[in-house]
Amino acid sequence: MIPYGKQEIIQQDVDSVISVLQSDFLTQGPQVPAFEKSLTDHTGAEHAIAVNSATSALHIACLALGLSEGDWLWTTPITFVASANCGLYCGARVDFVDIDPKTYNMCAVALEAKLKLAQQNNCLPKVVVPVHLCGQPCDMKAIRGLAEQYGFAIIEDASHAIGGRYEGDPVGNCKYSDITVFSFHPVKIVTTAEGGAALTNSAELAQKMDLLRSHGVTRDESLMTIESHGGWYYQQVELGYNYRMTELQAALGVSQMTRLDDFVEARHRLAKRYNQLLAELPVTLPYQLPGTYSGLHLYVIRLDLDKITKTHREVFDSLRQNGIGVNLHYIPVHTQPYYQEMGFKLGDYPHAEHYYREAISLPMFHLMTEQQQDEVVRVLRHVLEVE
Repeated sequence: MIPYGKQEIIQQDVDSVISVLQSDFLTQGPQVPAFEKSLTDHTGAEHAIAVNSATSALHIACLALGLSEGDWLWTTPITFVASANCGLYCGARVDFVDIDPKTYNMCAVALEAKLKLAQQNNCLPKVVVPVHLCGQPCDMKAIRGLAEQYGFAIIEDASHAIGGRYEGDPVGNCKYSDITVFSFHPVKIVTTAEGGAALTNSAELAQKMDLLRSHGVTRDESLMTIESHGGWYYQQVELGYNYRMTELQAALGVSQMTRLDDFVEARHRLAKRYNQLLAELPVTLPYQLPGTYSGLHLYVIRLDLDKITKTHREVFDSLRQNGIGVNLHYIPVHTQPYYQEMGFKLGDYPHAEHYYREAISLPMFHLMTEQQQDEVVRVLRHVLEVE
Protein backbone atom coordinates (compact mmCIF):
# COMPACT_ATOMS: atom_id res chain seq x y z
CA MET A 1 0.00 0.00 0.00
CA ILE A 2 1.34 3.42 -0.97
CA PRO A 3 0.32 5.62 2.02
CA TYR A 4 -1.19 9.07 1.61
CA GLY A 5 1.45 10.44 4.01
CA LYS A 6 4.62 9.20 5.66
CA GLN A 7 7.34 10.61 7.89
CA GLU A 8 11.08 10.33 7.32
CA ILE A 9 13.24 9.29 10.27
CA ILE A 10 16.97 9.23 9.54
CA GLN A 11 19.94 8.39 11.76
CA GLN A 12 20.35 12.06 12.68
CA ASP A 13 16.83 12.01 14.16
CA VAL A 14 17.50 8.76 16.02
CA ASP A 15 20.77 10.07 17.43
CA SER A 16 19.05 13.25 18.62
CA VAL A 17 16.45 11.26 20.55
CA ILE A 18 19.04 8.86 21.97
CA SER A 19 21.10 11.79 23.23
CA VAL A 20 18.08 12.95 25.24
CA LEU A 21 17.51 9.46 26.64
CA GLN A 22 21.09 9.48 27.86
CA SER A 23 20.84 12.99 29.32
CA ASP A 24 19.54 14.25 32.64
CA PHE A 25 16.30 15.60 31.16
CA LEU A 26 13.41 13.72 29.59
CA THR A 27 11.07 16.65 30.13
CA GLN A 28 11.45 20.38 30.85
CA GLY A 29 15.07 20.53 29.71
CA PRO A 30 16.98 22.44 27.01
CA GLN A 31 15.51 20.76 23.92
CA VAL A 32 12.05 22.35 24.08
CA PRO A 33 13.49 25.90 24.05
CA ALA A 34 15.84 24.84 21.25
CA PHE A 35 12.91 23.58 19.20
CA GLU A 36 10.95 26.75 19.89
CA LYS A 37 13.95 28.78 18.69
CA SER A 38 14.08 26.76 15.47
CA LEU A 39 10.45 27.75 14.86
CA THR A 40 10.99 31.45 15.53
CA ASP A 41 14.19 31.42 13.46
CA HIS A 42 12.29 29.92 10.53
CA THR A 43 9.14 32.04 10.73
CA GLY A 44 10.38 35.31 12.15
CA ALA A 45 7.71 35.26 14.87
CA GLU A 46 8.78 36.64 18.25
CA HIS A 47 7.61 33.74 20.42
CA ALA A 48 6.86 30.01 20.07
CA ILE A 49 5.19 27.83 22.69
CA ALA A 50 5.68 24.10 22.04
CA VAL A 51 2.97 21.75 23.28
CA ASN A 52 1.91 18.12 22.99
CA SER A 53 -0.46 18.59 20.02
CA ALA A 54 -1.89 21.20 17.69
CA THR A 55 -5.24 20.63 19.42
CA SER A 56 -3.67 21.75 22.69
CA ALA A 57 -2.12 24.73 20.91
CA LEU A 58 -5.53 25.76 19.56
CA HIS A 59 -7.05 25.43 23.03
CA ILE A 60 -4.49 27.59 24.84
CA ALA A 61 -4.55 30.09 21.97
CA CYS A 62 -8.30 30.54 22.43
CA LEU A 63 -7.90 30.86 26.20
CA ALA A 64 -5.09 33.37 25.87
CA LEU A 65 -7.32 35.51 23.64
CA GLY A 66 -10.02 35.45 26.32
CA LEU A 67 -12.53 33.28 24.48
CA SER A 68 -15.20 32.19 26.95
CA GLU A 69 -18.87 31.44 27.50
CA GLY A 70 -21.14 33.60 25.40
CA ASP A 71 -18.48 34.32 22.77
CA TRP A 72 -18.42 33.07 19.18
CA LEU A 73 -15.62 31.30 17.31
CA TRP A 74 -15.89 30.96 13.55
CA THR A 75 -13.89 28.59 11.40
CA THR A 76 -14.21 26.64 8.15
CA PRO A 77 -16.28 23.44 7.80
CA ILE A 78 -13.48 21.80 5.77
CA THR A 79 -10.99 21.04 8.50
CA PHE A 80 -10.35 18.50 11.23
CA VAL A 81 -12.81 18.83 14.12
CA ALA A 82 -10.13 20.29 16.44
CA SER A 83 -10.31 23.66 14.65
CA ALA A 84 -13.90 24.01 15.89
CA ASN A 85 -13.73 22.00 19.12
CA CYS A 86 -11.21 24.43 20.60
CA GLY A 87 -14.00 26.98 20.85
CA LEU A 88 -16.30 24.54 22.62
CA TYR A 89 -13.54 23.71 25.13
CA CYS A 90 -13.72 27.37 26.21
CA GLY A 91 -17.51 27.38 26.55
CA ALA A 92 -17.92 29.45 23.40
CA ARG A 93 -20.34 28.88 20.56
CA VAL A 94 -19.08 27.79 17.14
CA ASP A 95 -20.13 28.73 13.65
CA PHE A 96 -18.68 28.21 10.18
CA VAL A 97 -17.87 30.19 7.04
CA ASP A 98 -18.19 28.42 3.69
CA ILE A 99 -15.12 27.71 1.57
CA ASP A 100 -13.81 29.31 -1.58
CA PRO A 101 -14.62 26.69 -4.29
CA LYS A 102 -11.16 27.15 -5.86
CA THR A 103 -8.82 27.20 -2.85
CA TYR A 104 -11.01 25.16 -0.43
CA ASN A 105 -10.01 27.62 2.29
CA MET A 106 -12.30 29.97 4.20
CA CYS A 107 -13.81 32.37 1.67
CA ALA A 108 -13.06 36.00 2.55
CA VAL A 109 -16.11 37.16 0.57
CA ALA A 110 -18.40 34.79 2.46
CA LEU A 111 -16.75 35.87 5.73
CA GLU A 112 -17.47 39.53 5.01
CA ALA A 113 -21.11 38.82 4.16
CA LYS A 114 -21.56 36.78 7.34
CA LEU A 115 -19.88 39.50 9.44
CA LYS A 116 -22.25 42.16 8.10
CA LEU A 117 -25.23 40.03 9.11
CA ALA A 118 -23.70 39.16 12.48
CA GLN A 119 -23.12 42.86 13.22
CA GLN A 120 -26.81 43.55 12.60
CA ASN A 121 -27.72 40.70 14.97
CA ASN A 122 -25.12 41.68 17.59
CA CYS A 123 -23.35 38.30 17.43
CA LEU A 124 -19.93 39.05 15.95
CA PRO A 125 -17.19 36.47 16.54
CA LYS A 126 -14.47 37.05 19.12
CA VAL A 127 -12.09 34.67 17.31
CA VAL A 128 -11.89 33.53 13.68
CA VAL A 129 -9.79 30.48 12.79
CA PRO A 130 -8.83 30.35 9.09
CA VAL A 131 -7.30 26.97 8.17
CA HIS A 132 -4.53 26.67 5.59
CA LEU A 133 -5.92 23.50 4.04
CA CYS A 134 -3.37 21.24 2.31
CA GLY A 135 -0.68 23.79 3.21
CA GLN A 136 -2.06 26.59 1.00
CA PRO A 137 -2.31 29.89 2.91
CA CYS A 138 -5.67 31.58 3.19
CA ASP A 139 -6.23 35.12 1.90
CA MET A 140 -4.82 36.48 5.14
CA LYS A 141 -4.58 40.14 4.10
CA ALA A 142 -8.31 40.23 3.35
CA ILE A 143 -9.16 38.39 6.57
CA ARG A 144 -6.95 40.72 8.60
CA GLY A 145 -8.67 43.73 7.06
CA LEU A 146 -12.01 42.34 8.18
CA ALA A 147 -10.61 41.68 11.66
CA GLU A 148 -9.64 45.33 11.99
CA GLN A 149 -13.07 46.41 10.79
CA TYR A 150 -15.14 44.05 12.91
CA GLY A 151 -12.89 43.59 15.94
CA PHE A 152 -12.14 39.87 16.07
CA ALA A 153 -8.87 38.07 16.82
CA ILE A 154 -7.29 35.65 14.34
CA ILE A 155 -5.77 32.23 15.01
CA GLU A 156 -4.18 30.82 11.87
CA ASP A 157 -4.55 27.06 11.91
CA ALA A 158 -1.40 26.31 9.93
CA SER A 159 -1.28 22.66 10.93
CA HIS A 160 -0.69 21.80 7.25
CA ALA A 161 1.43 24.76 6.31
CA ILE A 162 4.86 24.94 7.95
CA GLY A 163 7.34 25.70 5.18
CA GLY A 164 4.74 27.60 3.17
CA ARG A 165 4.90 31.30 2.37
CA TYR A 166 2.41 34.12 2.00
CA GLU A 167 3.46 37.21 0.03
CA GLY A 168 7.01 35.88 0.17
CA ASP A 169 7.10 35.63 3.97
CA PRO A 170 7.05 32.38 5.98
CA VAL A 171 3.71 31.14 7.24
CA GLY A 172 3.83 31.51 11.01
CA ASN A 173 5.26 35.01 11.19
CA CYS A 174 1.88 36.26 12.52
CA LYS A 175 1.95 39.38 10.35
CA TYR A 176 -1.78 39.04 9.76
CA SER A 177 -2.81 37.06 12.84
CA ASP A 178 -2.60 37.12 16.62
CA ILE A 179 -1.48 33.50 16.92
CA THR A 180 -0.44 30.79 14.44
CA VAL A 181 -0.68 27.08 15.24
CA PHE A 182 1.45 24.30 13.75
CA SER A 183 1.03 20.51 13.96
CA PHE A 184 3.86 17.97 14.07
CA HIS A 185 1.84 14.75 13.76
CA PRO A 186 3.73 12.01 11.85
CA VAL A 187 1.94 12.61 8.55
CA LYS A 188 2.70 16.35 8.67
CA ILE A 189 5.68 17.99 6.95
CA VAL A 190 7.83 18.02 10.11
CA THR A 191 7.14 15.55 12.92
CA THR A 192 7.79 15.33 16.64
CA ALA A 193 5.74 12.07 16.79
CA GLU A 194 2.88 14.02 18.37
CA GLY A 195 3.18 17.72 19.04
CA GLY A 196 2.21 21.23 18.16
CA ALA A 197 3.15 24.85 18.72
CA ALA A 198 1.55 28.27 19.03
CA LEU A 199 3.47 31.25 17.67
CA THR A 200 2.81 34.92 18.35
CA ASN A 201 4.41 38.34 18.28
CA SER A 202 2.74 39.31 21.55
CA ALA A 203 4.80 38.88 24.72
CA GLU A 204 1.57 38.99 26.74
CA LEU A 205 -0.08 36.19 24.75
CA ALA A 206 3.13 34.12 24.86
CA GLN A 207 3.36 34.45 28.63
CA LYS A 208 -0.28 33.47 29.01
CA MET A 209 0.09 30.39 26.78
CA ASP A 210 3.31 29.41 28.55
CA LEU A 211 1.40 29.34 31.85
CA LEU A 212 -1.59 27.51 30.39
CA ARG A 213 0.49 24.67 28.93
CA SER A 214 1.91 23.80 32.37
CA HIS A 215 -0.87 23.82 34.98
CA GLY A 216 -0.88 27.61 35.30
CA VAL A 217 2.14 27.24 37.57
CA THR A 218 5.07 29.66 37.63
CA ARG A 219 8.42 30.13 39.39
CA ASP A 220 8.75 33.63 37.96
CA GLU A 221 8.59 36.00 40.95
CA SER A 222 7.34 38.84 38.76
CA LEU A 223 4.11 36.87 38.27
CA MET A 224 3.64 35.90 41.93
CA THR A 225 1.24 37.56 44.34
CA ILE A 226 3.71 37.49 47.26
CA GLU A 227 7.45 37.25 47.70
CA SER A 228 8.90 33.80 47.04
CA HIS A 229 9.38 31.56 50.08
CA GLY A 230 12.61 30.15 48.61
CA GLY A 231 14.14 28.17 45.77
CA TRP A 232 11.47 25.47 46.02
CA TYR A 233 8.56 27.87 45.74
CA TYR A 234 6.03 28.11 42.91
CA GLN A 235 2.53 29.53 42.55
CA GLN A 236 -0.46 28.53 40.49
CA VAL A 237 -1.72 31.79 39.01
CA GLU A 238 -3.97 30.37 36.25
CA LEU A 239 -6.08 27.25 35.74
CA GLY A 240 -3.78 25.53 33.27
CA TYR A 241 -3.26 22.11 31.70
CA ASN A 242 -0.55 19.53 31.27
CA TYR A 243 0.08 20.27 27.60
CA ARG A 244 3.89 20.23 27.72
CA MET A 245 6.05 18.78 24.96
CA THR A 246 8.70 16.27 26.09
CA GLU A 247 12.42 16.62 25.49
CA LEU A 248 12.32 13.53 23.26
CA GLN A 249 9.72 15.11 20.96
CA ALA A 250 11.54 18.44 20.89
CA ALA A 251 14.90 16.83 20.02
CA LEU A 252 13.26 15.04 17.10
CA GLY A 253 11.71 18.34 16.04
CA VAL A 254 15.04 20.21 16.17
CA SER A 255 16.56 17.57 13.92
CA GLN A 256 13.61 17.55 11.51
CA MET A 257 13.56 21.35 11.19
CA THR A 258 17.05 21.28 9.64
CA ARG A 259 15.47 19.53 6.61
CA LEU A 260 12.23 21.50 6.37
CA ASP A 261 13.12 23.30 3.13
CA ASP A 262 14.16 20.01 1.51
CA PHE A 263 10.88 18.40 2.58
CA VAL A 264 8.76 21.15 1.02
CA GLU A 265 10.82 21.40 -2.17
CA ALA A 266 10.40 17.65 -2.71
CA ARG A 267 6.64 17.98 -2.28
CA HIS A 268 6.57 20.75 -4.89
CA ARG A 269 8.46 18.58 -7.37
CA LEU A 270 5.93 15.82 -6.81
CA ALA A 271 2.98 18.19 -7.16
CA LYS A 272 4.34 19.60 -10.42
CA ARG A 273 4.73 16.07 -11.74
CA TYR A 274 1.21 15.11 -10.59
CA ASN A 275 -0.12 18.19 -12.40
CA GLN A 276 1.49 17.00 -15.62
CA LEU A 277 0.50 13.34 -15.29
CA LEU A 278 -3.12 14.06 -14.34
CA ALA A 279 -3.76 16.92 -16.75
CA GLU A 280 -5.90 14.91 -19.16
CA LEU A 281 -7.95 13.01 -16.56
CA PRO A 282 -11.51 13.95 -15.55
CA VAL A 283 -10.39 15.54 -12.29
CA THR A 284 -9.88 19.06 -10.96
CA LEU A 285 -6.29 19.69 -9.91
CA PRO A 286 -5.25 21.85 -6.93
CA TYR A 287 -5.42 25.60 -7.43
CA GLN A 288 -2.69 27.88 -6.08
CA LEU A 289 -3.70 31.29 -4.76
CA PRO A 290 -1.46 33.97 -6.33
CA GLY A 291 1.22 35.27 -3.97
CA THR A 292 1.36 32.06 -1.96
CA TYR A 293 3.67 29.06 -1.74
CA SER A 294 1.99 26.00 -0.27
CA GLY A 295 3.54 23.72 2.32
CA LEU A 296 1.83 20.97 0.26
CA HIS A 297 0.94 18.71 3.14
CA LEU A 298 -1.79 17.27 0.91
CA TYR A 299 -2.48 16.89 -2.79
CA VAL A 300 -6.26 16.90 -3.25
CA ILE A 301 -8.06 16.22 -6.52
CA ARG A 302 -11.77 16.52 -7.19
CA LEU A 303 -13.53 14.00 -9.39
CA ASP A 304 -15.52 15.25 -12.37
CA LEU A 305 -18.39 12.90 -11.61
CA ASP A 306 -20.31 13.92 -14.75
CA LYS A 307 -17.53 12.46 -16.89
CA ILE A 308 -17.00 9.11 -15.18
CA THR A 309 -19.23 6.11 -14.62
CA LYS A 310 -18.22 5.33 -11.03
CA THR A 311 -19.38 7.07 -7.88
CA HIS A 312 -17.05 8.96 -5.54
CA ARG A 313 -17.10 6.04 -3.09
CA GLU A 314 -16.46 3.47 -5.81
CA VAL A 315 -13.39 5.37 -7.01
CA PHE A 316 -12.09 5.73 -3.44
CA ASP A 317 -12.66 2.06 -2.59
CA SER A 318 -11.14 0.85 -5.88
CA LEU A 319 -7.98 2.90 -5.31
CA ARG A 320 -7.52 1.44 -1.84
CA GLN A 321 -8.25 -2.08 -3.06
CA ASN A 322 -5.47 -1.62 -5.61
CA GLY A 323 -2.86 -0.54 -3.07
CA ILE A 324 -3.25 3.25 -3.25
CA GLY A 325 -3.70 4.63 0.27
CA VAL A 326 -5.93 7.57 -0.57
CA ASN A 327 -7.77 9.54 2.08
CA LEU A 328 -10.36 12.32 2.27
CA HIS A 329 -9.65 15.65 3.97
CA TYR A 330 -12.15 16.46 5.38
CA ILE A 331 -15.71 15.50 6.25
CA PRO A 332 -17.43 18.88 6.77
CA VAL A 333 -17.47 19.49 10.51
CA HIS A 334 -21.06 20.74 10.51
CA THR A 335 -22.24 17.33 9.24
CA GLN A 336 -20.82 15.48 12.24
CA PRO A 337 -23.53 14.15 14.61
CA TYR A 338 -22.19 16.16 17.54
CA TYR A 339 -22.55 19.38 15.58
CA GLN A 340 -25.86 18.46 14.03
CA GLU A 341 -27.23 18.17 17.56
CA MET A 342 -26.41 21.90 17.86
CA GLY A 343 -28.67 22.63 14.90
CA PHE A 344 -26.32 22.49 11.91
CA LYS A 345 -27.72 20.66 8.92
CA LEU A 346 -26.99 19.64 5.34
CA GLY A 347 -27.29 22.59 3.01
CA ASP A 348 -25.80 25.12 5.45
CA TYR A 349 -22.47 25.37 3.60
CA PRO A 350 -23.02 24.23 0.00
CA HIS A 351 -19.48 24.76 -1.32
CA ALA A 352 -18.04 22.66 1.51
CA GLU A 353 -20.58 19.90 0.93
CA HIS A 354 -19.96 19.92 -2.83
CA TYR A 355 -16.22 19.65 -2.20
CA TYR A 356 -16.77 16.66 0.10
CA ARG A 357 -18.75 14.79 -2.57
CA GLU A 358 -15.79 14.98 -4.99
CA ALA A 359 -12.51 15.25 -3.07
CA ILE A 360 -9.81 12.60 -2.73
CA SER A 361 -6.34 13.09 -1.22
CA LEU A 362 -3.72 11.30 -3.28
CA PRO A 363 -0.47 10.05 -1.69
CA MET A 364 1.95 12.91 -1.04
CA PHE A 365 5.11 12.59 1.04
CA HIS A 366 8.57 13.88 0.28
CA LEU A 367 10.16 10.41 0.10
CA MET A 368 7.70 9.32 -2.57
CA THR A 369 9.47 7.95 -5.65
CA GLU A 370 8.54 8.61 -9.26
CA GLN A 371 7.79 4.90 -9.56
CA GLN A 372 5.28 5.15 -6.71
CA GLN A 373 3.76 8.24 -8.26
CA ASP A 374 3.51 6.51 -11.63
CA GLU A 375 1.70 3.64 -9.93
CA VAL A 376 -0.79 6.03 -8.31
CA VAL A 377 -1.54 7.60 -11.68
CA ARG A 378 -1.70 4.23 -13.47
CA VAL A 379 -4.24 2.87 -10.99
CA LEU A 380 -6.26 6.09 -11.01
CA ARG A 381 -6.44 6.02 -14.83
CA HIS A 382 -7.57 2.40 -14.70
CA VAL A 383 -10.21 3.07 -12.04
CA LEU A 384 -11.53 6.05 -13.96
CA GLU A 385 -11.53 3.89 -17.10
CA VAL A 386 -9.26 6.28 -18.95
CA GLU A 387 -6.75 4.26 -20.97
